[in-house]
Order: sequence, then C-alpha cells, then structure tokens
Amino acid sequence: MKLIIDFGNTFVKIAVFYANQLIKQYKFEHLGVDDLRKITDEYPQIHSAIISSVVNYPNEIKSYLEDKYFFFELDSSTPLPIKNNYKSPKTLGKDRIAAVVAANHLYPNKNVLVIDAGSCITFDFINEHLEYLGGSITAGLKMRLRSMHEFTDKLPLVEVKNIDYLIGSTTEESILSGVYNGLISEIDGIIGAYQNIYENLTVILSGGDHIYFDKRLKNNIFALPNIVMIGLNIILEFNEIKK
Repeated sequence: MKLIIDFGNTFVKIAVFYANQLIKQYKFEHLGVDDLRKITDEYPQIHSAIISSVVNYPNEIKSYLEDKYFFFELDSSTPLPIKNNYKSPKTLGKDRIAAVVAANHLYPNKNVLVIDAGSCITFDFINEHLEYLGGSITAGLKMRLRSMHEFTDKLPLVEVKNIDYLIGSTTEESILSGVYNGLISEIDGIIGAYQNIYENLTVILSGGDHIYFDKRLKNNIFALPNIVMIGLNIILEFNEIKK
C-alpha cells in the first residue's frame, strides 16, 4: 500500500492506494503527526509515501514518514515516466505534472488535454509521444466572482452555484451568468483550439469545481476528480521501481 499526501493552499488531501486502486481518502484543513499516525495505524500495510506540497508543512511530518517508509517529496528533479518539455520546470505546479502523468497512464499513446477546475483553471497537454508540452492558466469561478466584488465599489460578492439561464434578471444572476457562461464558452473554445491541431484528442476534466462544467460543455470529456492523486501514486510507484 502507498500513502499519498497533497498539501494544497486550502486543504491537505490524503489517499491510500493498493496498487492502482484508491482505497480511502481524507481531507484536513490542518494536518499534524497525530492525524497521520491514526491513518498509518489503520493501514499497517503501507510501505511507501510521497508528499506534494505548495506550502510549508511541519517538519515533524517529514521526519515521521522518513523513519517509517520509502519516502520522498515531489520536486522538479523527481524522475518521471514522461518527458517534461516545460521550459521552467522549477515553477511548474506539482498538481499539473501529476495530472498529466495520470493522463498518460490512463490513456497511453494518446493526445490528452487535462483541465483542472479549482481556484485557478489549468489546461495541460501531453502528446502521444509521452511529451508534456505545457498549457495555460486562468482564474477559476470563485476567483472571478471575488475579483468583481473587490475591484468594484458596488458589485456584491456572489457565491458559486449551478445555473441554467443565460439572461440574469437581478445583479446577482447577471454576475453568475457572465462568469459561469463565460467560462463554459472559454473552456469549450480552448478545447476546440486543441482539437484543430491534434486529432483524436482525449479531454479529462478534474478538480473541485468540475461539477459546474461537466454537464454543460459541448465537447465529450471524461470527468476524473482524483486525477492528481492518481498521478502522485504513479510517480511514487515509478520511483520505487527505480530505487
């Protein structure tokens, strides 16, 4: 069994894998060694662990994992089962590289576009030759709604919700229509631009906000909300084999 830990800006996500099967998931606002010990005691078969982090986390967690398992933290020098052609790998989000590793594993020898809808919406492309080329980043739903409130005097802060209308009859509805329908058109347009270049494109939609888009996009997509955890598990297994 393998332990996958992803420290994000808002939450810490943890997954336990048996081979390629996700057994259990956890989510914490703050993770301590005691929380981690409860998980590892529940699954004594765990033999390796990986951390992906965009924030500083307690050094005690790293020490605990190093003492118990084959362990490493994902960084720009970590060996990968794909070729990374990104020109600034040290600035590349770890969630982005994990997502394309999973995409390549799930759809080998395919052109795959991964869309991760979270605080930001990222588009990442890996081609049929196992080459990660990069992609694009734009503001997500909550970020767009918040910026409209913060950069104006009178527009209210609107909470994210699913809508099924084009014409807003109140200010709140108009903001939601503009942001929501605009993003759907934007995503569809970017998918179309990739399809014009790459034949037989496979599109994967992931991230916490994928539920707001997967039923409304014109293009055929595969919804896979756990793609980053799947990718981290594959990277860990790849490095276990190499050790």
